[in-house]
Amino acid sequence: MVCALAAAIAIVAAPIARGYGDEPPTREEAVQAMHRAVAFFRDHASAGGGYVFRLSEDLSLREGEGKVGDSTAWIEPPATPAVGLAYLNAYRLTNDPILLDAARQTATALINGQLVSGGWGEQIEFAPRDRARYAYRVDSMEVGKRRNTSTLDDNKTQSSLRFLMQLDSTLEFRDAKLHEAARFGLDRVLTAQYRNGAWPQRFDGPNDQAEVPVVKASFPEQSPKTFPKQKYDSFYTLNDNTHCDAIATMLEAWDTYQDPRYKEAAIRGGDFLLLAQLPQPQPGWAQQYDYQMHPVWARKFEPPSISGGESQGAMQMLLHLYRRTGDKRYLQAVRTALPYFNRSLRDDGRLPRFLELQTNRPLYLTRDYAVTYNDNDLPTHYSFVVKARLDSIEKELNKLESLPSDQLWRPRKKKTPKMSDALAKAASQRIDSLDQRGAWVEKGKLKTHAQTPGGRIISSATFIKNLNVLAEYVAAANR
Repeated sequence: MVCALAAAIAIVAAPIARGYGDEPPTREEAVQAMHRAVAFFRDHASAGGGYVFRLSEDLSLREGEGKVGDSTAWIEPPATPAVGLAYLNAYRLTNDPILLDAARQTATALINGQLVSGGWGEQIEFAPRDRARYAYRVDSMEVGKRRNTSTLDDNKTQSSLRFLMQLDSTLEFRDAKLHEAARFGLDRVLTAQYRNGAWPQRFDGPNDQAEVPVVKASFPEQSPKTFPKQKYDSFYTLNDNTHCDAIATMLEAWDTYQDPRYKEAAIRGGDFLLLAQLPQPQPGWAQQYDYQMHPVWARKFEPPSISGGESQGAMQMLLHLYRRTGDKRYLQAVRTALPYFNRSLRDDGRLPRFLELQTNRPLYLTRDYAVTYNDNDLPTHYSFVVKARLDSIEKELNKLESLPSDQLWRPRKKKTPKMSDALAKAASQRIDSLDQRGAWVEKGKLKTHAQTPGGRIISSATFIKNLNVLAEYVAAANR
């Protein structure tokens, strides 16, 4: 029976050869392939219109950051909002109504998963029994004992809002339910911002602005080397680019709705980055700060330190904020930080994720999560060494310093893709690799399951990339 089932899956999952030799696909072939791929992903890879990271080839197993059942959607990109944005971007390229319908279905899933606190958690539950545990605002605005914690971690709430905003704009703000959900969420992110411009990692309501001291970051008198097991959700968070994603969301909200409150929130977020820059001789940024603006522990593998990863994100956001505002304080902060990080490079040209406060020695964690100065026993689930982007940051800094103020910011214009041999080849590969169901299947493993049937998976990240290739090809063929 098992062998018969495996054989049946193999037949269904076999790619369909086009049989046209080296000829580029026609526009109609690309459209048909795009429709098949979208139909399969909507009908078989979704849960309530939302998505996960990966599925097994036979669709029996699903996962986000953890195992999920067939009535659960995941939020963190490349899951639900990222897939929705892929549909929307493909629609903008092709004007194909099937893609707009798919984007709207995904938006409905997000609206059904929006919490009373305004944002999103890790997942959306669609089974009635599971939904009852969460304070989804479409079900009731009474929170009671239901979970109501929105998270900014890993771009969850931010990416959801940015997708909803872009769809709202595309629909010319005519979908009242969509428009209200986007504005409700944005306004709750506003009230979650602290008076000093910071955001917490998670929130379930407004922050008390009056109790927050507005002070510069400084080094603590002591920095514990053992994990204190303290809650850090409400601390000021740059971790995983959380703060910069929030600023980018506020800037996009300002562009979309022309509401000055969003611009002001973005600027306060930029001013927090100035406050959070530690003094010489380590003018960088930490992942996490307590209310006294001292770097602190987050998770058990994230000690108080200067972060080579988040600091680069902070510098890039400061340069972007200079483009939007012309405020030269943002440039000066980057100019101060760059020499320090160039001095902190490892011999391999990369940056340590963690640099010890005061000594600047690279910090690492052992597999037992003990702080060490050696990198020979690292856990494998986390990046303790990061790529250095210092050259590109310095190049952008030098460019901005030479630009006249009236040339700092120009909204990007939509560009129609041009036909090329490379694009035609890429489109042909995507068409040929679709199986009979309309799925893109690839070798891989599910990270949260002990076994992956057949050693092959269906990935949301791959779907997003391939859909974009086909949409670009159709758009180029339309020229």
